[in-house]
Amino acid sequence: MALFPPEGYVRVESAVEGIEVYMPAPEVPQAEPDVVDFRCPQCQAKTAYSVADGGLRCAYCGYYEPPSMPIVGKGAQEFEFTVETVAAAREAHGWGTERRELRCESCGAETSLPPGSLSHTCPFCGSNRVLQQDAPEDALRPRFLVPFQIELKRCHEVARAWLGSSWMTPASLKNAARIADFAGIYIPCWTFDCRTSASWRAQVGHQVTERYYDASSKSWKSRTRTVWRWESGQAQRVFDDLLVVGTERLSQVLLGQLQSFDTRQLVPYAPSYLAGFMAHAYDVPLETAWKRAREQMRSDTHGACRAQASTSQIRNFSMSIDFGDESWRYVLMPVYLAVYRYNDQAYQIMINGQNGSIAGQRPVDWTKVWLAVAAMLAPGVLLGLIGVLAAALGLALPPSLIAGGGLLIVAFILLLVGIIFAVITLNKARAMDDA
Repeated sequence: MALFPPEGYVRVESAVEGIEVYMPAPEVPQAEPDVVDFRCPQCQAKTAYSVADGGLRCAYCGYYEPPSMPIVGKGAQEFEFTVETVAAAREAHGWGTERRELRCESCGAETSLPPGSLSHTCPFCGSNRVLQQDAPEDALRPRFLVPFQIELKRCHEVARAWLGSSWMTPASLKNAARIADFAGIYIPCWTFDCRTSASWRAQVGHQVTERYYDASSKSWKSRTRTVWRWESGQAQRVFDDLLVVGTERLSQVLLGQLQSFDTRQLVPYAPSYLAGFMAHAYDVPLETAWKRAREQMRSDTHGACRAQASTSQIRNFSMSIDFGDESWRYVLMPVYLAVYRYNDQAYQIMINGQNGSIAGQRPVDWTKVWLAVAAMLAPGVLLGLIGVLAAALGLALPPSLIAGGGLLIVAFILLLVGIIFAVITLNKARAMDDA
């Protein structure tokens, strides 16, 4: 039995009763994609965003197109957590320009590339086991970004100075490290605004000194005990542009070491800002990012509540919290990434593309660290040994040092100071090693 209408045909009005007439379905015009091709109008070469002046500049003929997007900063549009606003935000997909995607087979990172890019190295792990493919167009399009303000040529200078800035690293690190080319990449971020209001209640301990009569010694003595009293209060916190990074591919430790991005420099997103740069789509969705932001807001509000207690001794603490005026943005932040190799090990360097602050991984020369720790402890240990030997052998020492065990007291103080500095040094070395 035939099926009507046939595929590719539509039914039309028939002039003869009882006869059905079909005609080929008219072609539906396809909507032009919202894609921009950044070619120089003079020589047709690819143009790139100019960090120096914020416009599009052709490296071949010198053509320059000034920036057209004003800085909106804190006035950048925010979205409420409603079905309507989230749905409206999802109507814009992709990057708004033709892009390729670099997929790393080692770490799994997916990075968007400008068309024609010859990059074959992953900017996150330095691996060359990568594949290029068409960039997907189903991801939410960012609404705002902070443009790059640090030029690429400065990155190697900053990195070299930073590699030689710590005595804990190997002496040859600055000259022996083979730093790969820095890649400018826009990383995805979510910003959240919120107002929290919390009520708290807890038992707070107060130290009370009292006198009592000791029957065994038949005398009055003093003792200190803790008296617990119930206290309560309310605390409010306002969070403005709390930043949650939208990717798991970057070290959260290193990102925390970078100076924060200034959201007062936000501009409306335009594909032209991505010309010549990589970009990384979010792999942390809005719902997950908002959950992490709320956890931090809850923790900060919790700390504000505990700070209201009259002492630091607190038990049976309880808090109820309300979140209000919640809003969000999806934005891009500028970062330069590079991977360098030292002794066949790969280390990552990250530079804030807005203010030039740097964070990264550096190998620790533990031989130097342990020698430094030994030098810190040596004065106290040696002076203590001298005091013990002098007392045991009856050696003549200045009376001022012998009287009241003065030499051992000085040795103990020096040893205590040495231990404090040794612990600080070891903690810094471990933090550098774990970055």
